[in-house]
Amino acid sequence: MTSRKDLQRNVRRAPVQLLPPLDARSDSRLAHAAIDPVLAAVTVALIGLGVVMVYSASAVQATVRYHDPQFFLKRQAAYAVTALFVLFGVSRFDYHRLYRLTYPLLALTGAASIACVVGFGHTAGGATRWLALGPIHVQPAEVAKLAIVIWLAYSLAKKAEQVKEFTVGFLPHLLVAGLFMFLCMTQKDFGSAVVLLLLTFILLFVAGAKLGYLLGASLLGVMFAFVAVRFSGYRYERYLAWLNMDQHRQDIAYQAFQSVVSFGSGGPFGVGLGHGLQTLYLPEAHTDFVAAIIGEELGFVGVLFLCGAYMLLVVRGVRAALRAPDDYGSYLAFGISAMLGVQALLNLAVALAILPTKGLTLPFVSFGGSSLLVCAAGAGILLNISRQGPPELEVAASDEVDAAPDPAEPEPALS
Repeated sequence: MTSRKDLQRNVRRAPVQLLPPLDARSDSRLAHAAIDPVLAAVTVALIGLGVVMVYSASAVQATVRYHDPQFFLKRQAAYAVTALFVLFGVSRFDYHRLYRLTYPLLALTGAASIACVVGFGHTAGGATRWLALGPIHVQPAEVAKLAIVIWLAYSLAKKAEQVKEFTVGFLPHLLVAGLFMFLCMTQKDFGSAVVLLLLTFILLFVAGAKLGYLLGASLLGVMFAFVAVRFSGYRYERYLAWLNMDQHRQDIAYQAFQSVVSFGSGGPFGVGLGHGLQTLYLPEAHTDFVAAIIGEELGFVGVLFLCGAYMLLVVRGVRAALRAPDDYGSYLAFGISAMLGVQALLNLAVALAILPTKGLTLPFVSFGGSSLLVCAAGAGILLNISRQGPPELEVAASDEVDAAPDPAEPEPALS
């Protein structure tokens, strides 16, 4: 008689693997198809603009602090070159294989965020948001935005119609996003927490979650934001200073006030590249408030072109989402487009003092490696999804074939 040990010895154990999304199917024929040239050109143009504007906004500060006017330029140029390699390298990586990195990336980002919280983070400006790896400072919150989008796309595509169920398709996504939002809040990064919440709501809405669940969660989000601002001393002071900017333009609202002055002094066409004077007064102008320097030096027209570039980036991203061959690609493209568009919108709103000050970068343009490389990786995924869409010529040809009359069918007789 066979013993239990013999049976266990003969049983072949299947390895535990991460299952692919339900309808995601890779097509090797599209590996060398053309990417979206408009999307690629806009992304490269924004990266180039970032290098130019960082130099223009930081030359004075770099001279005073480091005795080298090109201090920040050299670093941003190095980040930009690396970002271009990341952009076109990721665009060659089939997004259908990306699902294997979903949970490792989510776990690594969570571990890095926890490391910031428990005392391994680098503190700057009163916030602990960076991990110092030698001379390189990594901001986990920036990686968390892309990690959440990748995980949501995978989870929503895998659950398909179950996304309409509260306990299966809605609550788990909200809990995971809430965990990362909590980690951002402990790093004093309220802006990134808001972006994570908006990205989660956008993708749940796109996936078909029930509107009642979204409205209820939105009310909870508003209550959470109210509590986070009202019962946090520095946030509430910043909020009051934003409401009464004239009274606090020499203290708490100084940066926001000088940013508005930058936009106003630019006029329709700006004072000229490199001729702005607000770099003398606006603190850290090359980081979160680089849009204010664009407004001063390139004027209202320059800001319009900047907004148009981001709008075109989002439109081409949504186009890639609508043309994606499966739900997984659609959710990825929608999420990344929302990530870039929402962050650009919030940054410009803060720079114009429409919203209180938050620590959010302007995608591709603000100084910093973490934000630039994460945005480049996201844009690279968008380019790969655009590569997998149906070619324009094939679509046009199929339409012509459908419209052509069947030669075997007799022509109607003339009456």
